[in-house]
Amino acid sequence: MKKNYEQLMESHLPKSGEKKRLLLHVCCAPCSTAVLESLEQYFSITIFFYNPNLDSKSEFEHRAEECKRLVKEMGFSMDVIVSNYIHEEFLEIAKGLEKEPERGARCDACFNLRLEETAQYGAGWNKEHPDQAFDYFCTSLSISPLKNAVVLNEIGEALGEKYGIAYLPSDFKKKSRYLRSIELSKEHNLYRQDYCGCEFSKAESIRRNKEREKAESCSK
Repeated sequence: MKKNYEQLMESHLPKSGEKKRLLLHVCCAPCSTAVLESLEQYFSITIFFYNPNLDSKSEFEHRAEECKRLVKEMGFSMDVIVSNYIHEEFLEIAKGLEKEPERGARCDACFNLRLEETAQYGAGWNKEHPDQAFDYFCTSLSISPLKNAVVLNEIGEALGEKYGIAYLPSDFKKKSRYLRSIELSKEHNLYRQDYCGCEFSKAESIRRNKEREKAESCSK
């Protein structure tokens, strides 16, 4: 039976006024907008920016700074933890998968890499700070129409069991959150990249743009 991740998430939302603690992996500011807007009233959120897939340090730093700016401009009081940029961690899991298409096995391995680091961080924090333990972890990635929420949730649930920290089931593209993210991104004048982040997705984006330009020029 197909799972309704939106309903599952709603079943985990606190019913009382006390907020639960959530460790939220984010990939960029635009994808974070509507997610933060939806969850902030229910959770005390810590943002975890771990994205070694990004193809350059400058891209990594730009996206991280935009996340910090977004949190400030939206008036939220939450920590933004930015990991070290170690692109080799992504390249290692991408070995042998270089020819895979976008949204294929390489992307699934990348999801696992980023979510596993998030789960490990959350579990480690909980052992050291039991009085401030995270109740859940999850990711903003599912807000994208190009990201498979089933795959993300299955990876998250498995890692949650492995590290002993609950994964918050979610499909943030539901309830028109993707459209809302576009609105908020424009409102805050956020940097909106046209590729997911790695060199493989950038090459695919360049190819698509060239094909579109060619098609447009032929139609004139």
